[in-house]
Amino acid sequence: MMLTRLFTLLVAAALALPVSAAPLAKEQFGAKATGSRQAPEPFGSYSKGCVAGAVQLPETGPTWQAMRLSRNRNWGHPETIDFIQDLSREAARQPGWNGLYIGDISQPRGGPMLSGHRSHQIGLDVDIWMLPTSRLNLSRQQRESISSVSLRRAGGAYVNNSWSRAHHEIIKAAAKDRRVARIFVFPGAKVQMCNDERGNRRYLRKIRPWYGHHYHFHVRLSCPRGMRGCVDQDPPPRGDGCAEAEQWVRNILNPPPPKKADPNAPKPQPRREYVLADLPGQCASVLRSN
Repeated sequence: MMLTRLFTLLVAAALALPVSAAPLAKEQFGAKATGSRQAPEPFGSYSKGCVAGAVQLPETGPTWQAMRLSRNRNWGHPETIDFIQDLSREAARQPGWNGLYIGDISQPRGGPMLSGHRSHQIGLDVDIWMLPTSRLNLSRQQRESISSVSLRRAGGAYVNNSWSRAHHEIIKAAAKDRRVARIFVFPGAKVQMCNDERGNRRYLRKIRPWYGHHYHFHVRLSCPRGMRGCVDQDPPPRGDGCAEAEQWVRNILNPPPPKKADPNAPKPQPRREYVLADLPGQCASVLRSN
């Protein structure tokens, strides 16, 4: 009882702090080197949450390597780690690929990151490099210096000569996985996949055009079953989404004129950094856990 009351008082005191005086959530979560000793559970949404009981993707496996190890962002919900390992085995069956190079997943306890992503906060997002994995014996230093390969041409309207059928098949395998909610790629890649697909097109619905995402593709898993504190993203619109991707391409090649500014509209305010009080209440416990 006393510990519960003490925790309640601490949370109440944190909530009473002015936002400007409260420590930034990214600094608190970025300081944690290991996952919490709790049952695995994501809390909140992909861009506003945390993850309890995250597990670390091993730095090297038979069909994958985690990249940029200095960031310590190879942590995720156990379903995410299982998905990565399953997809890497599928990738290893493609010509010229021995598996996958894995970019950022989440910090050890999720939450806002010190730099980079706005999402990747609940251990259910993963960036997968477009670079074919010819080697799976890269040193830690090599993993800091090597770069992925860009597949875009004409600002992302088209794929370039580095795009291969293997990229198509790997992204397709990811999209067909029942655990996956969405995959983000640059518009030209989605259109290329739409043009090349001759079989069942249902999986294309999950593949969404988005800015960037030409050095890697971003996989977002659905909330695991029974995780009541996890907020799923709305499902993508009905259909294969190919017409939408084609519109993105047209807008790249012929940008629409900018909207006329409303002189009476309020000036846009810079996005405020989250503090702990902005996140789901369970995130305070995730931070406090050993």
